[in-house]
Amino acid sequence: MTTASAADPGVFRDLPGQHAVVAQLRRAAAGAAALLSGARPEPGAMTHAWLFTGPPGSGRSVAARAFAAALLCPSGGCGECSSCHQVFAGTHADLLLVRPEGLSYGVKQTRHLVLRAAGKPTGGRWQIVLFEDADRCTEQAANALLKAIEEPAARTVWLLCAPSAEDLVPTIRSRCRVVTLVVPSSEAVAQVLIDRDGIEPARALAAARAAQGHVGRARRLALDASAAKRRADVLRVPSAVTSLGPALSAAATLVRTAEEEAKAVTEELDEPEREALRRAFGEGSSGKGVAKAMRGMAGAMKDLEDRQKSRATRVKRDTLDQALLELALFYRDILMLQVGADVELANPESGLRKLASSSTPESTLRHIQAIMHCRELLTLNVAPLLAVEEMALSLSEG
Repeated sequence: MTTASAADPGVFRDLPGQHAVVAQLRRAAAGAAALLSGARPEPGAMTHAWLFTGPPGSGRSVAARAFAAALLCPSGGCGECSSCHQVFAGTHADLLLVRPEGLSYGVKQTRHLVLRAAGKPTGGRWQIVLFEDADRCTEQAANALLKAIEEPAARTVWLLCAPSAEDLVPTIRSRCRVVTLVVPSSEAVAQVLIDRDGIEPARALAAARAAQGHVGRARRLALDASAAKRRADVLRVPSAVTSLGPALSAAATLVRTAEEEAKAVTEELDEPEREALRRAFGEGSSGKGVAKAMRGMAGAMKDLEDRQKSRATRVKRDTLDQALLELALFYRDILMLQVGADVELANPESGLRKLASSSTPESTLRHIQAIMHCRELLTLNVAPLLAVEEMALSLSEG
């Protein structure tokens, strides 16, 4: 069986531990190539709509991007040709990459996407729509998407990504082939960091355990000192929430840390987009028509700012949710020590023993429930500081 590893030169090299999925996608790519050549493909190997599912960090979008590269590559996913490089850069002419920037994806955007997806591939192979976070579609958007998947263009392939099949309406998931990814082992993720990034083995394994199988996050924790510091700040919360005052202070710090990280992410994206829009309207140029074009830039800039604001809200919420998951994982480790479970810990045992011995499994479970309740409140658009303060007070009660 073909496996994916860091040493694999093909497009599936960043999918550690996903051997069954890689084998399935390779068969499908071979079947797609056979269809293009007029040969008889393996029965059932290829279909026009795919749904990639799996928990955070399992590599849903990575698998979908690799599969898109394999379909568009003349060699079935070599990982070295210009087509493969363009797919991974998101610049391939026959790849429509959809990343919802706000909290939802509306029907107007979906209808525009469906029209674009109906076109013929410029390279003569496939027109591929890779829709990350497809679960963010509104009900009306899902209905518009369903029609396109029910009656696809001859050379169009839909690749949808969502945490689970149940996150999409039954009518869409019943028309897709579901690809379920698993969380890779820490050892497999560490090996990717060692082979591809040259990270020292012990550091790579520690980052992989902290990231719980998420290759991208493990890489950031191993290489980005600020990311590692922010995680350390989050994990100081359990020892800081000793009473009312410290609990409220810890809550404010947690929210502020998440906001600072989100701001850093959005600022890195926002200014290049604004600059690209200014260039598109001819700012700094001269000649006929430039003045008229510049007058029309105000409306376009307002639309861009609205989209950026929506994205900032989403990034802020996602960043805070990641911090809460880090906190829940910390308490899970404590619980595992308290009940004597033989499982891999995400955090160093030396930093957990004191808290584990000074509390009971029942109180630890209550702490985890408080964190999960906080996450639920955030999905209901409760003010982040209020939700986190309530959680911090629950954590301080023991």
